[in-house]
Amino acid sequence: MHTTDNNDTSVKDSGVANENELGNQGVSRRKFLAGSAAAAAGAAAVGFPMVSTAQTTRLRFQSTWPTQDIFHEFAADFARMCNTMSGGRLNIQLMPAGSVVGALQMQDAVIAGALDGGHGVSAYWYGKHKAFSLFGTPPPFGWTANQFLAWQKYGGGQELYDELVQEVLGLELVGFLTGPMPTQALGWFKEPIRSADQLQGMSYRTVGLAADLMREFGASVTIMGGPDIVPALDRGLLDGAEFNNPSSDRLLGFPDVSKTWMLRSYHQDCEAFEIIFNKRRYDGLPEELQSIIKHASEAASSDMFWKAMNRYPEDLRRLREEDGVSTYITPDSILQAQLDAWDVVIERESANNEFFRRVIESQMEWCEKSIAFFLEGEAPKEQAYEHFFGRAVTSESTIL
Repeated sequence: MHTTDNNDTSVKDSGVANENELGNQGVSRRKFLAGSAAAAAGAAAVGFPMVSTAQTTRLRFQSTWPTQDIFHEFAADFARMCNTMSGGRLNIQLMPAGSVVGALQMQDAVIAGALDGGHGVSAYWYGKHKAFSLFGTPPPFGWTANQFLAWQKYGGGQELYDELVQEVLGLELVGFLTGPMPTQALGWFKEPIRSADQLQGMSYRTVGLAADLMREFGASVTIMGGPDIVPALDRGLLDGAEFNNPSSDRLLGFPDVSKTWMLRSYHQDCEAFEIIFNKRRYDGLPEELQSIIKHASEAASSDMFWKAMNRYPEDLRRLREEDGVSTYITPDSILQAQLDAWDVVIERESANNEFFRRVIESQMEWCEKSIAFFLEGEAPKEQAYEHFFGRAVTSESTIL
């Protein structure tokens, strides 16, 4: 730390300097400052990476969500973080689903270069390879979505994702997993689902490996984007459907066509968003802009979860009080049947595909170690909630 000695002055003790002394002092000061500036510039060149001074780079970026959906808002938050942190040298121009292509065509548009990037979920691409769903809606190995993202970052998940995208499938993509989503509801139905037998023959909407899971119950599964679900329910093309959360489901209009919402399910126990970019476009960015995109995806992940914790409970209240929706807790017998169905799906797909098996093994190894630590050490949350608030956490829902 620099300190100043009060007895050390740059002028005579009398406090007065003559003209020559001032002139000489000024010359010396200018020389000192010039030398210091040169030295500082040299130190900066050694101590810090070169920062590009290129003009603003604009990226065409589409989400797979409607404009008013909170998911599109999450995508906008990510874009804003990138643009702000780059000081305006990066301009991610966000568009909603359908602006260039439909939700389920977004990945192909990014690969082709019609879009520079996009915000969605990797489970949408499971038609290309079923392992895509493992990076979006993995099996219920006892983890939360945040713990799933910890595997992605520190358990080898990102490396496996990169291998799938760039080596197994040879896609010109760079991707980041972000945004932990809590357990999704079993869905919206005409009447409460009291047993797994009711799913037999039902026309049902979901995505990813959840489609395989529901087929184990004899359901007829249709995969479609969010905006198409409610019209299909309204026309009787679907008997039941799930999308994601109270905010999105309310906006999409589910309470207009159904008043029965089944909470809790293992079909999509946890989920995360996926942010993708055309690889050639991404690789062509300066390193500092690539770093901003990467770290903005992590910052947006935290912010998204915090925002969801604020908005989801309020929209759940509105569903019940303003829209007349009745919520039900999915029976334990159905949850157990889902776990048994997961055994079948995991075993079958692992036998059919070596890469799928490797991802499952990596996830299970991570969960056996890391999730056990939390399950053993964490105090029960329901007990504490009921103690301080005097009611069960399920008091607003019907227990079947």
